[in-house]
Amino acid sequence: MCSFNMRLFNKVVIIGVGLIGGSIGLGIKKRKLAKQVIGISRHKKTINSAKARGAIDFGYLDLSAVSQADLIVLATPINSIIQLGLKISPLVKPDALITDAGSTKKLIVKALEKILPNFVGAHPLAGSEKQGVMNAQADLFCRSLCVLTPTAKTSKAALNMIKRFWMELGAGIVYLSPGRHDKFISYVSQLPHIVAFSLIQSVPHNSLYLASTGLRDTTRIAASAALLWKDILFTNSENILDALEIFSRSLSRIKSAIKQKDAQALERILRQARQKRQNLGLE
Repeated sequence: MCSFNMRLFNKVVIIGVGLIGGSIGLGIKKRKLAKQVIGISRHKKTINSAKARGAIDFGYLDLSAVSQADLIVLATPINSIIQLGLKISPLVKPDALITDAGSTKKLIVKALEKILPNFVGAHPLAGSEKQGVMNAQADLFCRSLCVLTPTAKTSKAALNMIKRFWMELGAGIVYLSPGRHDKFISYVSQLPHIVAFSLIQSVPHNSLYLASTGLRDTTRIAASAALLWKDILFTNSENILDALEIFSRSLSRIKSAIKQKDAQALERILRQARQKRQNLGLE
């Protein structure tokens, strides 16, 4: 069970109340981590849905509410996070904490730590191919990891409070530099998504009626939001291209073994892959 019930903040403002932002709001309210949770969105429909789900107490279509926030969570697509950081910087209280949920960190941290003294970059490694606050879950972050990406400029007091916040939501904490985060995540998150996108595109339409659990399981994440993933791939392009090159070489080895009818080489590749998958310990 993942519940602690300890108030950390008076007022939390979440900018972007979709799946992740909505789950943060539900988690805060379930665990009583704040007296009040406010959501900000560009769309009135989203605000109404977030209130109906109980993810927020109040909602706004503008940024005025950030001026009274003790904690601000930026939970929008990556390019929006940077733009929003610039817009809120003259509005926030001097002691307000700011964190985000962006899937790449180097560009975000570089831009925002210059203008937001209490900013701590974060990437909760939890989510779903499903979108929107109606799919949000109060326990989404339970037994997951959240990567924090402090730099030499990061306030230690802010880092400690943001660490505590994510831990209260149920996440374990890992510290990485923004650059190492982006390198590692290109392999374990972004490459699998690209493979899933490419795989489903490769299957002829007239074959799809035979699709069973193998194709469905392997391509589940190909249902992820195109706008979100466009930003992710463009903001970490160098690392992703490196990961794709390694994947291409791996695929070529399988292709070569099949073409040359090299049964020993093919079996060795498949056994090594099976063992590596089993070592993840996800079952």
